[in-house]
Amino acid sequence: MAKFFKEPSRTFSEYLLVPGYTGPDCTPDRVSLKTPLVKFRKGEEPALSLNIPMVSAVMQSVSGEEMACALAREGGVSFIFGSQPIESQAEMVRNVKSSKAGFVGSDSNLSPESTLADVLNLRERTGHSTMAVTDTGKRDGKLVGLITSRDFRESRMDKNTKVKEFMTPYEKLIVGMDGISLSEANDIIWDHKLNQLPIVDEEQHLKSIVFRKDYDSHKENPNELLDDNKRYVVGAGINTRDYAERVPALVEAGVDILVIDSSEGYSCWQAETIQWIRKHYGDTVKVGAGNVVDGDGFRFLAEAGADFVKVGIGGGSICITREQKGIGRGQATATLDVAQARDEYYRNTGVYIPVCSDGGIVHDYHITLALAFGADFVMLGRYFARFKEAPNKRVSINGNYMKEYWGEGSARARNWQRYDVGGENKMSFVEGVDSYVPYAGSLRDNVGLTISKIKHTMCNCGCLTIEELQRDAKVTLVSSTSIVEGGAHDVVVRDENIDAKVQ
Repeated sequence: MAKFFKEPSRTFSEYLLVPGYTGPDCTPDRVSLKTPLVKFRKGEEPALSLNIPMVSAVMQSVSGEEMACALAREGGVSFIFGSQPIESQAEMVRNVKSSKAGFVGSDSNLSPESTLADVLNLRERTGHSTMAVTDTGKRDGKLVGLITSRDFRESRMDKNTKVKEFMTPYEKLIVGMDGISLSEANDIIWDHKLNQLPIVDEEQHLKSIVFRKDYDSHKENPNELLDDNKRYVVGAGINTRDYAERVPALVEAGVDILVIDSSEGYSCWQAETIQWIRKHYGDTVKVGAGNVVDGDGFRFLAEAGADFVKVGIGGGSICITREQKGIGRGQATATLDVAQARDEYYRNTGVYIPVCSDGGIVHDYHITLALAFGADFVMLGRYFARFKEAPNKRVSINGNYMKEYWGEGSARARNWQRYDVGGENKMSFVEGVDSYVPYAGSLRDNVGLTISKIKHTMCNCGCLTIEELQRDAKVTLVSSTSIVEGGAHDVVVRDENIDAKVQ
């Protein structure tokens, strides 16, 4: 007879945190969100930790180079999507690792033969106002000019005007040479009153750009997640099929951590992948595994050698695995069950394996709930897909800016390698949809607000660390009526766009 769980599986929306005592020293500025990223033994420090408990999902529409740099600046990690050729994924990792703090790779590039229409389309798609002009139109081409909003007047120029006719040519640019320090680059920017400084090598190839606006930002980013060489920490997704070719290329590119991207991780293929990595690299290459939804799945991946375990099946906003296959579990219940198995494993072995809650986050407070339920950090897709740093296109729909967002299990992504079903994998159905999410602007502003909410909530619970929250949080189940009561109700919400006459 099938095994039946007595309790229904629940989502984070069905719970609230009950406040605890807040002492005089429990203030948001004293809260630490540092959390382990990989396993460690009792009494030791993890080889990798996060400064904020947030990582971006292994998705085409979420985790590209710009996202990886932006999130590392805030203290988190991006996992560059693996549903692409090995060479291009490794190049993305390499570009992130070569983008030292403050040195930004150019993702908006044009050729001299491009037109003003191309400039406007690129600005519309990326939101960038500074664009490099290279001889090839690619980021690593020979820099021949630069375009900013000061170089053209959209209303007075023909859209077919060639870029070479209105760009600021290389001869008039002030540039920095490759190898320059960030301090030296900022000195040049301030001495010459520049908004940006292109960095080129001896052959005039564009290497990166340093922006004036980032100067204060970097001084204000004590949470930047950097490796021993002051480079951004970056992750990458792999699968259980071409790992023997993909992993070496990513390691050579400098990746800091890998994760097996799979729709369901309780499988012999995940164990084989981890064992292959351990055989060839020992413990020097860190790899997370998943996804699982119960203690059995956690223990299997823990014994297989996973450095962290990812929890969640079917809880993502664009995931339709549950309705297509009927598998999964409510994210709150799954996170709690796996975290309890993690704690038991730690007591028995002295090895702590971090848990990543992946999916089911709708509101910012759900992140705090996930941490209280035992997660060490959360993986987010929709949340990060809204930002300008995501690699997906920005489009205008009915006058509103949106970002395209699609699942790795969708026909668009065609990431069939993430389905660990063995043999010849011929998918005949999808497990993700193609959608839009409202454009939300910069990652920095939004993540800062989210982190502020988490810290304030933790203070309300009387906790200064994630470990304290996991240990001391009080959680209550709420009714459907309580959920309604928790929002604005029994009022007409004022619309600031409508003028009301005072009687």
